[in-house]
Amino acid sequence: QVQLVESGGGLVQAGGSLRLSCATSRNIFSNNAMGWYRQAPGQQRELVAAISTGGRIVYADSVKGRFTISRDNAKNTVYLQMNSLKPEDTGVYYCNARWDPAFTKWKSQIGSWGQGTQVTVSS
Repeated sequence: QVQLVESGGGLVQAGGSLRLSCATSRNIFSNNAMGWYRQAPGQQRELVAAISTGGRIVYADSVKGRFTISRDNAKNTVYLQMNSLKPEDTGVYYCNARWDPAFTKWKSQIGSWGQGTQVTVSS
């Protein structure tokens, strides 16, 4: 069973920053693309950012220039640095690991998921 352990969510005022972390096993981390998805109340889960094993990155248009995804191969951890947060960034953020060597399926709801961490941005 794939285990993805998320941390770093919380409550922040608009304009503030948070950093999410997701740790997993070495085997999972080294062989899978990693990503962050979010689900706002009443909405479908959507891609925020994803990073391939080789370092290719995609971002949702709504977070470009504000969020940064990165992976630390020594710690088997993927991070999401979120700056200039807005109330519309509020939601449950999920870490994802997926077998996607071509890095083309990052919009699909596939792979393994973490338990989710709540991010709330107040106005």
